[in-house]
Amino acid sequence: MNLQSEILFFTELDPVGQARLLALLVHELSIEARVTYGSAAEHVQDGARLRFVNEMNARLARYIEQVLVDEPGRPGPDVLLRMLLAPRADKAAERLVVGAYRRAIQGFDQHDTTVTMAPR
Repeated sequence: MNLQSEILFFTELDPVGQARLLALLVHELSIEARVTYGSAAEHVQDGARLRFVNEMNARLARYIEQVLVDEPGRPGPDVLLRMLLAPRADKAAERLVVGAYRRAIQGFDQHDTTVTMAPR
């Protein structure tokens, strides 16, 4: 995956497209978090991974809100994408995020967001 091309792709999206892609990513990350816990709430099997995903989702949710209200002080798209996709010391966390990102991109590409319905 080429980080610079991902930054360029994300930057070229309109705000709704950025928010939609990030919402898909939040969903994919939450799916990844399911493997960290057992059948009961007290049976967390990988607390560190669960915490990592929760922190990522919190940051992404805040960024989505900032994009939708056009908050001028939000981090730039390059900062966000580097936080997500830059190499990590924890390779399992890196694989988790990159895998979730790839699935989000695939889901995003499956829907043409340029189609508008004419009123009847």
